[in-house]
This record gives sequence, structure tokens and C-alpha cells, in this order.
Amino acid sequence: MITRRPFWLAILLLALTGCSRQPAPQAPDPQTILQAIPPADSAKYQHIRDMKKWRNPYLIVRADGVALYDSADSAEILVKPEDLLPTLARLPASYWPYGRVVAAQENDVRRFEQDGVAIRRNKGIVGGLLQGAHIAVEWVPAA
Repeated sequence: MITRRPFWLAILLLALTGCSRQPAPQAPDPQTILQAIPPADSAKYQHIRDMKKWRNPYLIVRADGVALYDSADSAEILVKPEDLLPTLARLPASYWPYGRVVAAQENDVRRFEQDGVAIRRNKGIVGGLLQGAHIAVEWVPAA
């Protein structure tokens, strides 16, 4: 009887170990998701002069971050530059009719002298992130 207890205990431990949860698979990184979008097709957007007709993501580089302009709501969604790629990766495929390209402009509102420095810094960060993710950028002059 004494030898059976450790045997059953070992069987029970093996069964519980076998039933343990497997780690959840990691979600693909934003760059991988964005690479699934076809490359930019300039023939689809080169004729656009009125940016109100732009259908891909539209970014506004600000002193305090980057705003993703939502034309459906006429609203700006402010994100930190380092959160830009995950934010773009969460957009549905219908937001990318021209392929992997965004329109971007600098915010022309500068309340303080330091705002210009912050905007240029954020523009450099955003440009580097987009280039690294192979997303074309159509820079639009500030209105």
C-alpha cells in the first residue's frame, strides 16, 4: 500500500502537467501586419489635389505627438510617435485603397517657439518609422 501512493501521486502530477495551458501565440508585430497591405500605387492617388478626397490614413505631425485624422468623424486621434505603427496596423484593409501610403503634414499651429522644434523632431521620428515599415509618405504643405 505504501508504494502505491507515490505511484498514483506521480500519475496525477503527470496528468496535471499534461493538461496545463499552452502559452497563447504571440500576435504578429505591426510591421508584419502592415506588410500585408499592397505597396503604394501612385496611379490611384497622384491626381488628388483636394486632400478632402484622400482615402488612406492622413497624419498630422504635432508638437505633442501625431494625430491620425478620421475623416468620417472629422476628428483627430492623438497618438505617441512610438504608437503610430500599432495604430496603423489596427486599421481595417478598407482604409488603404491606395496601398501602403499615408498623407502627412506638419501642424501649422505653433503657440511657442519650442513647438517648431518638437514638430520637426516628431516629423523625423514619424518619417523614420514609416520608412522602416515600407510605408510611402505624401507630405502635404500645411494649410
